[in-house]
Amino acid sequence: MLRQSLLVLSVSLFLGAKRPVEWKTLFNGKNLEGWQMKISGYPLGENFGNTFRVEDGILEVRYNAYDSFRNRFGALYYDKKFSNYRLRVEYRFTGETTAGAPSWGFRDGGVQYHCQSAASMLLNQSFPVCLEYNLHGGNGKDERPTGEICTSGTYVQVNDKRPASNCTAPTVKRTFHGDQWITLEIDVQGDKIRHFVNGEEILHFENPRYDPAHAIGKTFIVNGDDKVKEGYISLQSNSHPIDFRKIEIMEY
Repeated sequence: MLRQSLLVLSVSLFLGAKRPVEWKTLFNGKNLEGWQMKISGYPLGENFGNTFRVEDGILEVRYNAYDSFRNRFGALYYDKKFSNYRLRVEYRFTGETTAGAPSWGFRDGGVQYHCQSAASMLLNQSFPVCLEYNLHGGNGKDERPTGEICTSGTYVQVNDKRPASNCTAPTVKRTFHGDQWITLEIDVQGDKIRHFVNGEEILHFENPRYDPAHAIGKTFIVNGDDKVKEGYISLQSNSHPIDFRKIEIMEY
């Protein structure tokens, strides 16, 4: 409670006390109101195999109806754009990886932000143009830290340099084994972004840009302006079952 109170105070000072800030829920715990799904190979809004569902207050990502994953990557999109905010999400991995998953699909998921709209996704497009807080779960023995930044059709600067890879590991490495609930936070203030896990900052970077070398990403560069300033939030379906419960945002 003290940490949250200090956060609210610091944000209020940042805003010059012009308006109060508070957490608002994006998931009502009852249904998928306010969200829409896009699964690769299917039209917008078609929830193939009941991939996204709500049971007992939990937003579940499941693959019971999949005979094989067959690269049917998808995401559940909240229907509002955001620009400056702090996002807080509680998640956990559960169950077994779906048959036919990619080799990296074991306990892999993501919270995507600054996304292109779900409506602008191509029918067979696997991933949106976005930034991603990549979710990893441990296998019970090896280190597999969560919270790296991955970019799709975009790029960022880490320590004033553009990384050579599309994914950059967190500076502070935390691995979580089993089906425990984890709290991630993403803090976006202008062109400076920070990733947190369980209240601890694990990575910071800046200057998100659309990638002129990416076939879809470059289409978002307008009149030479390549800055990534806003977008949608989405939850990935990447082949491993995952649960989400609290999904909250504090707009600055």
